[in-house]
Amino acid sequence: MSGVDEVVRPEGGSMRELLRAGPGPVDLAAIEPRSTPGLPAAAGRGKGRKEWARGQVELLGAELGRQQEMLYAAAKGAAGPGSATSAPTQAGAHLAGDRPRRVLLVLQAMDCGGKDGTVKRVAGAMNPLGLHIRSFGPPTEEERRHDFLWRIRRALPPPGYVGVFNRSHYEDVLIARVEGLVDEVTWRGRYALINDFERELAGNAVTVVKVMLHISYAEQGERLMERLTDPTKYWKYNPSDLDTRARWDDYQAAYAEAIERCGPDDAPWFVVPADRKWYRDWAVAHLLSETFGGLDLGYPPADFDLARERDRLRSEGGTRQGEQQVNER
Repeated sequence: MSGVDEVVRPEGGSMRELLRAGPGPVDLAAIEPRSTPGLPAAAGRGKGRKEWARGQVELLGAELGRQQEMLYAAAKGAAGPGSATSAPTQAGAHLAGDRPRRVLLVLQAMDCGGKDGTVKRVAGAMNPLGLHIRSFGPPTEEERRHDFLWRIRRALPPPGYVGVFNRSHYEDVLIARVEGLVDEVTWRGRYALINDFERELAGNAVTVVKVMLHISYAEQGERLMERLTDPTKYWKYNPSDLDTRARWDDYQAAYAEAIERCGPDDAPWFVVPADRKWYRDWAVAHLLSETFGGLDLGYPPADFDLARERDRLRSEGGTRQGEQQVNER
């Protein structure tokens, strides 16, 4: 396979198998941020791998677009009377029970980890009309008046959509823990609440893909320096970034525990080595494609009489053609 005009699959297993974190204790220090699990021999060696991977992401984007369209079409068909929800032949391929499916990609990372780049290059390959992208910063005054999951629930994608969370409810067991925004009893109690919430999502036909983009301390330093030396990137820098960087080990421990405690089979965590941006994009694109593939998606059957509608269209066409011939005389 050349990989020029067809998608080349990972080697050594699926990306969902190769990048799954847990169950059990998670040692982020044992995961090399510059490693490339699953990268096939077809990628070649040296600098050529970058261009190869970018070409593959473009091809995967077309594949993701088709899968996304099927997800959306199934939800649209399920919305009306006599639609795909009532068709006994294929309904199970698109629906979980009677509920149209949704897919939610959750992206978490240290500062400069590549969340925005992943959204741009991977999610950006799909149809924006079927995407629901949300970023989460510090909670607003209104959000503080509610429990920490309130704003997350409000941001979930509609049925048939692919949602992308740039940061998420996990900030409330990461930054809230490391920066002491709440006491330990509170943030520890949130693990169980998160598990209950994600179990609820799974029961409501929401397929969750949780990705930690894993960069090294050295790589983060280089990317921060770029933001301080490139005028087009000044806007990305915040002096508080260095304060967060000073707590690197604390954040790594917080990530490891969150991944360990909140990684069940129906909402697993995947740790993507992210020092190499081209590999990061390639890996996340495959994770999404494999996730779609596991949903057994397909286009919903027609909920109307196809033969009748074809006859109607032919009849209309024949009538207009006759009228046109009369007028030409």
